[in-house]
Amino acid sequence: MNIIQYVEDDFCYLSTTGRRSGNMHTIEIWFALQDTTLYLLAGGREKADWVRNIMQQPEIQVKLGEQLYRGEAHVVEAASEEDALARRLVETKYTPRSSDDLTEWARDSLPIAIVIRNRIQ
Repeated sequence: MNIIQYVEDDFCYLSTTGRRSGNMHTIEIWFALQDTTLYLLAGGREKADWVRNIMQQPEIQVKLGEQLYRGEAHVVEAASEEDALARRLVETKYTPRSSDDLTEWARDSLPIAIVIRNRIQ
């Protein structure tokens, strides 16, 4: 499984299972990639629906390019090495692409990690 080819893509499509409905919900979101782990930052923190869905059901699907993958998501432990890595990777990737100052967003958002398990299609 070679997902490194997507490292420069602008976004991915994250599908979570609705915590109430049980239906799949898909969002377009920025991401950074380290090996087989995607890092996302939730500006809405725990209030974001997709984060609440992940907290209840961590099994997700993510579309990178034209490929669909399964993975397991988790909230990154605050003040951990992974926390610093997630923030740094996402901010570094998107700062040159954005006209906004992303410093505060990268500092205050909730980092989410998705470990990719296998390709679906």
